Amino acid sequence: MSQPTTPTIAAEQPLKKFTPYQVLIIVILAFLQFTIILDFMIISPLGDLLMKELDLGTAQFGSVVSIYAISAGVSGILTAGFADKFDRKKLLLFFYSGFLIGTISCGLAWDYHTLLIARLITGVFGGVVGSISMAIITDIFSFQQRGRVMGFVQMAFAGSQILGVPIGIVLANHWGWHSTFFMVAGLVFIIGIVVIFRMQPLTGHLAIQRDKTPIQHLWHTIQKKDYRIGFLATAMVSMGGFMIMPFTSAFLVNNVGILQEELPIIFFSTGIASMVIMPVVGRLSDRLDKFKIFAIGSLIASIMVVIYTNLTPVPIWVVIFINIILFMGIMSRMVPATALNSAVPEPYDRGAYMSINSSLQQMAGGFAALFAGFIVVQETKTSPLQHFNWLGYTMLGFVALTVFLVYRMSELVKRKIAAHKPT
Repeated sequence: MSQPTTPTIAAEQPLKKFTPYQVLIIVILAFLQFTIILDFMIISPLGDLLMKELDLGTAQFGSVVSIYAISAGVSGILTAGFADKFDRKKLLLFFYSGFLIGTISCGLAWDYHTLLIARLITGVFGGVVGSISMAIITDIFSFQQRGRVMGFVQMAFAGSQILGVPIGIVLANHWGWHSTFFMVAGLVFIIGIVVIFRMQPLTGHLAIQRDKTPIQHLWHTIQKKDYRIGFLATAMVSMGGFMIMPFTSAFLVNNVGILQEELPIIFFSTGIASMVIMPVVGRLSDRLDKFKIFAIGSLIASIMVVIYTNLTPVPIWVVIFINIILFMGIMSRMVPATALNSAVPEPYDRGAYMSINSSLQQMAGGFAALFAGFIVVQETKTSPLQHFNWLGYTMLGFVALTVFLVYRMSELVKRKIAAHKPT
């Protein structure tokens, strides 16, 4: 008698093609994520300028970065109970409109306190947009398609580095850092119009709701043990990833000797490489075991982060090469982990699960940035950063922990597939 086979997450059949409407949704969500990621990421390369022009200390700058993430997390928790109670398109437009207002407010800020408030507003709305996008992906695409979808949508990360961040830095160098936020706001407005006219309503989840009130729905989602594994895995992945990001530009300028005008070259080169790497990682995640891809990416990221955080003055091509390998490791963690997490919730919990998941991701990243702001020290505005390598060593511990947690999440998803439950 033949032995039962172990369930696997790898696709055992030819990859299912996307329909024209699915392609449209991928494009819309990729551009939407582009603006969300760009708005958050632009703070890091503008860090050296902001710290000098607004006279910010490292702890204050860490607060500016973290307030976005923490406010996004709190907002996501508060709205999680409502996430499955409305048409996802209407919910997306509501929060994307608030994100637009927050981004414009950032461009109008004139000191530490006004910028802090503007970032808080942006986070309250922007953080929820990501979770709604994830719920939309899970509604429209099968599990066997999601690795590729995540790969394409996460290309927004590369796109922000290829176009958004370099252009933003150039604008900041010529017309002031305010102009960068106005550029982002213009893009948000255009993409919002496209969503209004091209995206169809998403209401299928409304027919399978089980809880009468949003509070009950939120509580029942949090109570589920399997969901908590996904929540914890997401938080730890984010905690490690956010540790060094806020101070990368200040580190490169003041420790490695990179000129402010050379930063766009570094971000552009890294983005081009990521644009090639992420679709490959997405396809591998659909064809091979997602956890194995994640584990390999974690090993690469661990090695490169130690090298990166201990850099001394080197030529710019060395920085670019190290950056590319580092982001290859990071992307090889992000894509499969996100695809696995999308399979954890049941259809009637997806909106709430994604909101809570996104909230924990944002809050964990926010606390990591806040922690980094207190660890890193800079005596004067042009002095080298001290203790930056401490953050790299701390990241190694989080990476090791996430490998264990994502393994547990992978086994959970395999059991669901073996039981033929919908994902």
